[in-house]
Amino acid sequence: MIDDLSTEELLLQMMVLPQPPYFLAGAGLLMALLCGLTFSRLVQGKLEGWKQDRLPLLPLGNVQISISYSGTLIGVTLFIGCCLQIFGFASGAALLVALVLSLLTGGALWVQLERLMKQVESGQFKAVDFDNFDEFF
Repeated sequence: MIDDLSTEELLLQMMVLPQPPYFLAGAGLLMALLCGLTFSRLVQGKLEGWKQDRLPLLPLGNVQISISYSGTLIGVTLFIGCCLQIFGFASGAALLVALVLSLLTGGALWVQLERLMKQVESGQFKAVDFDNFDEFF
């Protein structure tokens, strides 16, 4: 029976297709949620410290806040990349697209958050307009 198969057919029968990365997608989502909640609590604590004791809001990027925000971005990248793989994208392309999306979105949100913190410190807080892309950069 094996003698009847060509080399190509034999290799195709031996090739094992990997399962889609469901576990990694779930782990990325969990990581993004937990790090995002930690980031939220740290920023809220910083705002409370400013409100009560007038502690400075900026610079925003201390070690704890930067690590939790980076963890959120890594989790989102892993989640998006694995979900793209589940839908049939190649693993390298899926992770590259996910990394670019999360870095662009995360960078724009970080800039927006720093601008909001500057407005709060100066007392000129105004409503956030997410539809105006000129304010993001």
